[in-house]
Amino acid sequence: MPKSAKVSSLINLIGVFALYFLFLAIFESGIFGAKTDYFKGIATTACYTIIMVTSLNLLVGIMGEFSLGHAGFMSVGAYASAVFTNAIANSGIPDFPMFLLALLVGGAAAALTGFLVGVPALKLRGDYLCIVTVAFAEIIRVCFTNFKITGGGRTMSGIAKLSDFYWVYWVTVVCVTLMFLLIRSRFGRTVRAIREDYIAAEASGVNVTFYKVATFTISAFFAGVAGAIYAHYMTAMIPTSFNFAYSAEFLTEVIIGGAGSMTGSIIGATFLSALPEAMRTFARYRMLAYSIVLVIVMIFRPGGIFGTWEFSLTRLLKKIFRVKGTAPGGKGADAAKAGKTGKGASV
Repeated sequence: MPKSAKVSSLINLIGVFALYFLFLAIFESGIFGAKTDYFKGIATTACYTIIMVTSLNLLVGIMGEFSLGHAGFMSVGAYASAVFTNAIANSGIPDFPMFLLALLVGGAAAALTGFLVGVPALKLRGDYLCIVTVAFAEIIRVCFTNFKITGGGRTMSGIAKLSDFYWVYWVTVVCVTLMFLLIRSRFGRTVRAIREDYIAAEASGVNVTFYKVATFTISAFFAGVAGAIYAHYMTAMIPTSFNFAYSAEFLTEVIIGGAGSMTGSIIGATFLSALPEAMRTFARYRMLAYSIVLVIVMIFRPGGIFGTWEFSLTRLLKKIFRVKGTAPGGKGADAAKAGKTGKGASV
């Protein structure tokens, strides 16, 4: 790894720890009083939403295919992890290992579902694939409504509350980091090549079906992890929560942030997670607010707020601490001019 990449990774790691300790100081100081748990809950919601939106961005931004059934994968991970933890509730396993097992079970169940759906569905493209994902999400919702083990049409309750914000924060960091590394890897570059020119990539010998199914499966895995966090935070679920509107919200967040930008997905997910709470008095107008924000972004920033641009803490620090000359016309400017012309600067 180049030295610059190591320095950048170290700076980003320091930034992640700094943000964690900032949250720790805010929530543990009791500055919000009785509302501390409320704000901690919003932060937890933002975390699993970030995982959902960044995982969907793997499909929309990186692979270039629309999906409106991502809530279906989330529901698979949520219900699979909830059934698992309910089954081992009295086994004596400590909360943290049980939480990690729940995440793995939820992710694995969603990944398997994504593979089974992806193999036949990804032979389609564009609108046809989008329709198939919608149909899949509806099939899953109807199945969970009728399965006795998931509570049928009633609420599945009694799920262990394992999703502590501090654990969820680090799970989010790990998930986003893994997806970012995947995008920057050879695998990610191949998927981008397929997105840019499907026919050229196939003619070059790229196994297009393999890469598309693999991306679909990986995206589903992280959606399942987010579902497991959701289930063990809410402690009660009903299948109708994972409907078409929920999938549309995630897609909206991807588009607003910028398809292809992980930074945009994080900002978009955070903003739209806090928006319903800010508009709690006007809850019935939440989708209207989403629509207005989306229309405004599409008018003024058609590629999303960030487009394909990624925020870099290292680049920001370089700009802040870069040694610059004085104001134009000063000694620094004269020296810079002298360096270009080869003449001495006047003092």
